[in-house]
Amino acid sequence: MMQTAAELRNLLKRIDHKGYPAYKDTKGVYQFPGYALSIDHVQGDPFASPSKVSVHVKGTGAGFPKDYFGGKQQRIALQDELTRQFGRAAERYAFKAKGSGKSGLIAVSRCGQEVLERTACQIHAASGDIVLRMEIGFPANGRTINARELEKILFDFLPDCVEQTLYYKNLDQKRLRRVIELAEDQEYIRGQLKELGLVAFVANGSILPRESGVSAKPMRGAVAFVSPKELEVTLRLPHKGEITGMGIRKGITLIVGGGYHGKSTLLKALELGVYNHIAGDGREYVITENSAMKIRAEDGRSIKKTDISMFINDLPNGKDTCGFDTEDASGSTSQAANVVESMEAGAHTLLIDEDTSATNFMIRDELMQRVIHREMEPITPFIDRIRELYERYDLSTVIVAGSSGAYFHIADTIVQMDRYEPKEITTFAKKEAECFPALSGLEEPAKAPVFERCPKQSRGFRGNDRIKMKTMGKEAVQINREQIDLRYVEQLADSEQVTALGYCVKYAEQHLFGGRTRMQDVVKKLVDKIEKDGLEGLCESRSSVANLAMPRQQEIFACLNRYRGMEL
Repeated sequence: MMQTAAELRNLLKRIDHKGYPAYKDTKGVYQFPGYALSIDHVQGDPFASPSKVSVHVKGTGAGFPKDYFGGKQQRIALQDELTRQFGRAAERYAFKAKGSGKSGLIAVSRCGQEVLERTACQIHAASGDIVLRMEIGFPANGRTINARELEKILFDFLPDCVEQTLYYKNLDQKRLRRVIELAEDQEYIRGQLKELGLVAFVANGSILPRESGVSAKPMRGAVAFVSPKELEVTLRLPHKGEITGMGIRKGITLIVGGGYHGKSTLLKALELGVYNHIAGDGREYVITENSAMKIRAEDGRSIKKTDISMFINDLPNGKDTCGFDTEDASGSTSQAANVVESMEAGAHTLLIDEDTSATNFMIRDELMQRVIHREMEPITPFIDRIRELYERYDLSTVIVAGSSGAYFHIADTIVQMDRYEPKEITTFAKKEAECFPALSGLEEPAKAPVFERCPKQSRGFRGNDRIKMKTMGKEAVQINREQIDLRYVEQLADSEQVTALGYCVKYAEQHLFGGRTRMQDVVKKLVDKIEKDGLEGLCESRSSVANLAMPRQQEIFACLNRYRGMEL
């Protein structure tokens, strides 16, 4: 039942100076002028995780134009912008209310350079109703309630933040229009890729280098990207108009060049091009088809009955590679599994950097082939399968290489990075490659990998309602005592995606794993569930909803594949 703001004020006066647990009485929904305030979860202690609070504004009051939230991309862009605006407004008031522990904290999701769908701010597509979720540290002196300070937060600071950021009439409308138009332009480019036979587009003028290894902001004074004439593509965007840039075609693309010339920088931009970026990032118009997967060697990862026979066969110990199982994979085995699992996840593009690949998986040179005969080597290198992957499975590859020229023979397009400037050198490189013998390829294609894994419910989940979960940044998520290592799932852009992946695993264990449903169908059901009920549909309580961001289908697969607790 909804109560009034005056009732909340009276309640705060009543519990002032009492023991901290008395704050629990504030839980509920209160009507403020123009919005409803919901106190969803109250922290048990001033030093514990902050309280979860949400603000609900009716669409009629918020007043945003229908075309700003009617389509999915527009809605996500608007949600993202409102989260950022509210975050900036809340920052001014953070810790102005004093006290012990986390007293006075007002925090909303911290958005990076990527535009992600988050539970922090949600707009209902039909009505335009807005829900904004945040964390507030309820003030205390020691462990005694300081209700006057909370009154300041809920009756002075918060209404000001809401007023400034959740009503269309109070926002910079021109800026908002630009945000929506950028999202529409980005989506238009993404839609054009398939029609033009491209896997990615990098606009001229893009700034690809980042400020530093730990900052995702654009580097000042960096060389702007300019496409080689041979690879130029011009698009006419709905808002920005004509835009020209480099189109990376389907097939096999090789990016070469000396060290520090920008090869990996370009690949990194393509990796994150599966997400839209905010204006001013420098990569706003770097767009990659949204199923692309970054592949690398991943020593020590677990592999659960994956069919890697396309790349690895006839092991000396006689171990079956059609359902390969290990707790501690080598570099080449893990990379082979990563390729096959990407195919299972529906990827149409692989992004590979020589720096993070297993050499024996990528290539075997002529001399090694002469000394160690093919029948003595269980690994079929990637170079022998790359053409087949494209022609049989429509799986394109973009490879960064700096040390081996073997891929020159088979590449469709070769781009040289020279001081951050790309040059198309396909004809020249192919001509030079004629002086060197091509590596002898395989006569027959591999059997198509089989995707028939059906996960069973793990013993730890049977009859267990108390499932603990902990997120460790972008590195890992822990479910009970099982840690899922996600360090090398490199396209995860935010720790909130990792938290969402934890809930995906938990939901799958509780509702979908039964030993009869294939992994592909499990993920499809998860994606359908999220599409229908949002990410919050995976959570049991409202208090856990605040800090989730949408992962891609490919990352859900990657997380399940690295989950050691999964039983097959």
